[in-house]
Amino acid sequence: MPADAAKTIEDRIRAIEDRLEIYNLIASHPPSADTAAHNHIRSIFVEDAVLDLGGTKTARGAQAISEMPQRPEHHQAIKGGLAHFVGLPHVTIDGDRAVVTSYLQILAAHPTADEIEVPAHGASRGYRIHRVGANRWELKRTPQGWKIERRTYRTLDGSEPALDILRQALAPKVATA
Repeated sequence: MPADAAKTIEDRIRAIEDRLEIYNLIASHPPSADTAAHNHIRSIFVEDAVLDLGGTKTARGAQAISEMPQRPEHHQAIKGGLAHFVGLPHVTIDGDRAVVTSYLQILAAHPTADEIEVPAHGASRGYRIHRVGANRWELKRTPQGWKIERRTYRTLDGSEPALDILRQALAPKVATA
């Protein structure tokens, strides 16, 4: 008998609602990063959240995390055409906890490239992929909905930390007795 057969329709609907809420939460990252949406960013992290972007780029607490995109350098990148682009995330939900694994591309306008014409879309110098990385988002259900407890990002450069994030998404789940 499939595992879902023992679940009630309410359990199954809740699982669908949880997954959709989590997809929307993760999908809100690119537009909030590309607009430095301070209030939104603060609202999606728990108060004692950790953002670990590698190296010295770490912030602790929702307020500190929401202030990172307020830096002048980030606003300069936004004005230059910064674009965060994500793929469909892999989501594992276990009760009131979830782990999400996703790819992130950071695109940058390419002002020195040759301009090209795309029929019905105009001319542009285009974009270049600045960086591609792996994210691990650790979430928990709160009275206000799903929120981020920890986000870990590593550039996909062949190093083990980035590959470990991806491997963890595919690791078999150990059943508890």
